[in-house]
Amino acid sequence: MSQQTKIRAVIVDDEELARQVLREFLSEHSEVEITAECANGFEAVKVVAEQKPDLVFLDIQMPKLDGFEVLELIGPDAAVVFVTAYDSYAIKAFEVHAVDYLLKPVGEDRFEAALQRAKERLGGKLPQTTLPPAELAAAARPPSQYLDRIPVRDGTRVSIISVAKLDYAEAQDDYVALASEGKKHLKQQTISSLETALDPSRFLRIHRSYIVNLERVTRVEPYGKDSHVAVLANGAQLPVSKTGYTRLRAFLDR
Repeated sequence: MSQQTKIRAVIVDDEELARQVLREFLSEHSEVEITAECANGFEAVKVVAEQKPDLVFLDIQMPKLDGFEVLELIGPDAAVVFVTAYDSYAIKAFEVHAVDYLLKPVGEDRFEAALQRAKERLGGKLPQTTLPPAELAAAARPPSQYLDRIPVRDGTRVSIISVAKLDYAEAQDDYVALASEGKKHLKQQTISSLETALDPSRFLRIHRSYIVNLERVTRVEPYGKDSHVAVLANGAQLPVSKTGYTRLRAFLDR
């Protein structure tokens, strides 16, 4: 990045005081322009989609959409510095994947170090984390903490899918199609990372391309030679692999 190019930054935090601290630190850096401040995750997703900033300071603990959900929805293009109250599991994940973070209350020295790293990342001197946002988000959550909702973005619009209302998920290249209440929503995520984020007592991978909500399965029927389909309450039929059939029978026979 050339010296003449301004770094366009967005601050995302639901606390005005926290935004003010970052604003004051950044006021010492004429090379950084704050293009927006957002008080919640929905606003952040809209602003990032519209403005495409270089750098995002992103709070984790926010109502409605937390920082990890925002990260999944804004994608990997901007450099992100997480701002968080101490969470040992998240911090460990950030350090493993070389993600910049600031602990609250944010001190100036630590802020300067994080900003310098962000500049080096933007200038190509440091590699961007290669972990997809959804997988970084999964890595930063405790293993026993399963999703109870899934945020999905369509342009600047964000929908929240309750996991309890998810019928099934289908892999489509680098996306998953989430079937819920008669609609399908596309989300950029691998089906494997979604599988690890869902409660295994409620959701089962029945095929390399399908995860099903076990409460929706009404029966399993033969389909041709050595293959089966799972029939859901809404009439949908999903292919079941040999391994998936063994797993599914074990659940249904309980």
